[in-house]
Amino acid sequence: MAKTGVVTGVLASETVPPPAWSFGDKPEIADELLDLVLAGTKTATTSPAWEYEDAGEPVPQVGELSILLDGERQPRALIRTTSVETVPFDEVDEETAAAEGEDDRTLDSWRTEHEKYFRRNLPEGREFADDMPLVVERFELLYPRS
Repeated sequence: MAKTGVVTGVLASETVPPPAWSFGDKPEIADELLDLVLAGTKTATTSPAWEYEDAGEPVPQVGELSILLDGERQPRALIRTTSVETVPFDEVDEETAAAEGEDDRTLDSWRTEHEKYFRRNLPEGREFADDMPLVVERFELLYPRS
């Protein structure tokens, strides 16, 4: 899930397109969360820092572009990372929960649903903990514009 920035070369063959990825672990979740991005409701996402660490991938960087895919792995949107911070799970705040745009957008529902998700998807050898580090990535929708 790590994302790299676009590298533009003199020739088209020297240009690396933005990485393409989808939210969640199921096609229906990918579609649901993509729809929230397209509606302007979802402007942030969180991932365990361990995912990047274990894969040997860098965390997202401000200014990076990403192509969002739907549940059928088709490109649907282009986003740009606007901020990145690492915080423990139990220090995620109301503002971040609301920016994630999911469920009722409260911190309580965010914690309940994300704990379930992280428990299902943590890298092998990792266990959920209240103080596990999360990468909080905020982004803006560049395409399509509403």
